[in-house]
Formats: sequence, structure tokens, C-alpha cells
Amino acid sequence: MSTRNIDPNIPLLTTVLLAIDAYVFYALSHGMKNLPRKNLLGLIYIIGMAFGYVGFYFLVQNFTIHPLESTYFRNFFIGFFFAFLVFKVVLVSFFLLEDTIRTSILFIRQSLKAFRKSPQKVKLYSRRKFVRQIGLTAAAIPFTSMIYGVAKGKYNFKVRNLNMTFNNLPKSFNGFKIVQISDIHSGSFDDIYAIREAIDLINDQNPDVVLFTGDLVNYDAREIKPFVEEFKRLKPKVGTYSVLGNHDYGDYKSWNTEQEKSDNNELLKEFHKEMNFNLLNNEAVILYQGNDKISIVGVENWGKPPFPQNGDLDMAVLGVEDVPFKVLMSHDPTHWNKKVIDHPTHFDLTLSGHTHGMQFGVEIPGFKWSPVKYLYPEWAGLYEKKNQFLYVNRGFGYIGFPGRVGILPEITLINLQSPLA
Repeated sequence: MSTRNIDPNIPLLTTVLLAIDAYVFYALSHGMKNLPRKNLLGLIYIIGMAFGYVGFYFLVQNFTIHPLESTYFRNFFIGFFFAFLVFKVVLVSFFLLEDTIRTSILFIRQSLKAFRKSPQKVKLYSRRKFVRQIGLTAAAIPFTSMIYGVAKGKYNFKVRNLNMTFNNLPKSFNGFKIVQISDIHSGSFDDIYAIREAIDLINDQNPDVVLFTGDLVNYDAREIKPFVEEFKRLKPKVGTYSVLGNHDYGDYKSWNTEQEKSDNNELLKEFHKEMNFNLLNNEAVILYQGNDKISIVGVENWGKPPFPQNGDLDMAVLGVEDVPFKVLMSHDPTHWNKKVIDHPTHFDLTLSGHTHGMQFGVEIPGFKWSPVKYLYPEWAGLYEKKNQFLYVNRGFGYIGFPGRVGILPEITLINLQSPLA
């Protein structure tokens, strides 16, 4: 099958976008009749539309042709498309509300006219200036935030420190440092220097291990190739361990043959080796400090359909059942709720990613919110059930919208503490 087949939904989506533009432009142009620079404002809107459709074209390309790498130029226009779309949707909500009220008032007046048999002509009252101003102000806030998220937010890496005490952590592992990263999505990157700085930031944490919890690429293993040398620079004291995420199986790209897809999956594993990432596919390793030991367990992706359910906890824990402390790497936090918590093997700490925090939300001290919370109960940060912990990383990279607003890219530093020390 050709990778250039166009999704049949694209023409429908294009029609919807054109309808939104026609409605917003008509509403704005009638509200700008008395403005001194109405022609200039109209031109600005038309230019914004043009930029948006260029971005839409690039976005369609990303989901049909699946380019192996991105550019700043391409990502800017895709980001502008999303930002301008949100701008228009906010305006539409204001204008639709006003139009509903205007139409209702016209209907009531028409009914009263008929009842009174009045000869007076009934007109639809014009749009109110303050509604237009409030709508434009409300729409400008997410628009500017999203443009900033494209320009700066997507590489504004934040180190989140977490000190965690476990009664069963062996004494020798007191102060053991884990750095978790997740969801690299290398095919989306457009700035290798930003990635270089992020790798330096990870190394600055002086980790004992780096744990990567899946989604190295978007669609194709070759996306990581330009960044292999950068990730090879990771220097944990013990090693780097990794698992697969749902994007790593090549399921989101149409391949000419099953063999081609299989070759891609083998190539991805080779890139893990080249970067010194020890890939754990339903298996575990034991780490020793003197006579003490802990285990790092890694499973393949397990999520709610249509996401693959390749994770096998029973297979993964073979040979490490007697290890007193276990860290599980599982890409999708759904796995924790559905399988991990009630599994016969006790996993002290599970590390996941997958949600990206939707790359959009609000995080202030004491409050965090993102639309993704309505899909995933555990979507960012630390959770506890039945004396087991889950940490969901907000993601290292990005996909779809090439930016981050409020939910910044994350490097997690977990300091293990033992009360026995």
C-alpha cells in the first residue's frame, strides 16, 4: 500500500475549516464596518488564514507521508495552524451565542408584530461591539500562549525532583538516583542544539541510571538517526534502560510489506543498542550494590485498545521474584491500574509516560489541569494505591502540536531513600 494515500476524512475536515473561516470572517467584517482600518484588519485575517492552511498542509503531510525529520519552518506553520484554529473556535463560540440571542429576539419581535398586527418592520439588531471585543480578547490569550509554546515552550526542559522513601529499599541503595525520560518522539525535533542542551542537563543530575519509558520515534525507526550521537552522550553510572511505547511498533505507518515493517522494528532495536539503551522487552535486570540488590523490570507497551497489549508481567519478572525492591517501566499508565496493582508480584514504583500531559494545560502550586485528565486518571506526576507508586512523566518531546503550553517537557530525577541507612 502506498504511504501517500490521502485519508478520506481530509476533504471533510477541509470543508469544516473553510466553513469556520467563512463564518468568522463574515462576523468580523460586519463588526468592523465603522473602524478606520477595517481593510488592514481584514487583510491581516486573510494572511492568518493563508498561514493556517500552509500549516494544515504540512500537518496532513505528517500524517500521510510521514517525513523522517521536521524543520523549524514546518513546525512553525503547523503550530500556527493549531493556534489560529483555537483563536477561531473561541470567536465562533462568542458569535454563535450572540447570533442565537439575536435570532431569538427577532423571532419574539416577529411574533409580537403578528399578534399586534403592527405594520412596523422588524430588523435583526446588529452585532454588539463589546461582544466582539470580549471575544477577540478571549481568543488572543490561547493564541499567543500557543505561539509562545511553539517558539520556546517545547524545549523549555524542567527537572522535577522527587525524594521517595521505601521501607524495603536495601540500605546500600540509599541515595540511588534515577533519571526518567519518556516520549522522545525524535521525528518531531527541529533543533539538535536544544536536544544537546537537554542531554547535558540530564548528565548534570549525575544519575545512577537513566530509564526511558518508550516512544523513541513517531512512525519510523530512521527518525532517531540524526540524534543517535546526542543520546549516546548520556553518562549514568550504571546504565540506561528502555522499553517500547505504542509509537515504536511502526503501527501508524502503512508499509509496503510485512517484512518492511519487521525490518523497521529490528532497526529500532539496533538504534537502542547504538545509543547504549538496554531494551527490556518483558524482562528484568538486577542491579547490585555490595550484597544488596534491586531490580529494573521492563515490559512492552500495554494499553487500552487500539493500543497494543504486548506487555507480559509474568514473563518480565521471571528470575527476579525474590529481589526485595522492584522498579517497573511500562509506557502507558493504564497498565498500572488494569494489571500492575493487583498482580501477585509487588512493584514498588512504576514509571510511565504516554500522555504528554497533552502538551497543554495549567500547572501552578497546588493545582494542575489538562484536558487529558478526562482520558487518563493518572496523567502527570505521582500517584499511590495499595502501597504502590506510579509516576507519569510529562514527556521529553512532542507530537502533533509542535509546542507545549503550561505542561513543559520533563526530566524526572528520583532520589531513592532507605530508612535503614
